[in-house]
Amino acid sequence: MNIQEYFGRISYNKPHKDADLQTLTAIFQHHIHSIPFENLSMHCGEPIELDLQAIYNKIVRKKRGGWCLETNYLLFWALQELGYDVCILGANSYEPAQKGYGAQMNHLLLKVVVKGEPYIADAGFGGAYQMWQPLLLISGKDQPQVPGIFRFMEDSGTWYLEKVKRKHCIAEHSKDDFPPTPELGNIRKIHKFTLEPRHIDDFQELNAYLQVSPDNLLRKKSICSLQTTNGVLALVGWTLTEMKYNYTEDMDLVDITTLTDEDVEKTLKDKFSIELENKLVP
Repeated sequence: MNIQEYFGRISYNKPHKDADLQTLTAIFQHHIHSIPFENLSMHCGEPIELDLQAIYNKIVRKKRGGWCLETNYLLFWALQELGYDVCILGANSYEPAQKGYGAQMNHLLLKVVVKGEPYIADAGFGGAYQMWQPLLLISGKDQPQVPGIFRFMEDSGTWYLEKVKRKHCIAEHSKDDFPPTPELGNIRKIHKFTLEPRHIDDFQELNAYLQVSPDNLLRKKSICSLQTTNGVLALVGWTLTEMKYNYTEDMDLVDITTLTDEDVEKTLKDKFSIELENKLVP
């Protein structure tokens, strides 16, 4: 495993002598714009190993993506190699359908301390709730980014991450594909976590469970999403969604296309730079 090879994978070629916030932000942004959030292995009959060498080979050498356990663990390794004070945390994602947080820890994220200031770096949430730069760990402060305004709220040692939602402008031909969603206010809860440091072994059981449990979203749907220069691309099953952030003031443009089986593999190659070794069953 070689940090220069990782930099090649994320197209990063700037100086990195100092473990400062500017370098952290630049590496983070290259990472999320190069490495898709995806669970395609699960839908190709490939086991997902929570082993650093296996993750490195998959994401860096085979130019694949991964889910939070993989992509954030790779980022953890890279930041450690560069001398950052970084630790793994565990979070419980918010489940909109249940209107509550999951009972079990089901998300891995990173805390990075730079010059005494703690930041949360999470490159593995994917979709429209993916932060574009590390967030200062401070309660009640709005932190505007291109995807929207993020905010942490802290209560008795538990931290809650939320995002202020923008309205959606649906592209004309997408209307039939996009069922209207009831408005649930403009705040989207994302996850909650504590600052208890975790080890990758704390997620081994979760990694195994998610691959076999029929109930979880990752088993039910093949997902691949990638942050673009001005928004996000997401392929869920046969549905490709392209979102352009702040198309007009406080409005994101959403363009939705339903693909055929043949289109799926071509789209993965053309838009996500992913070529699968095994047959995908969307």
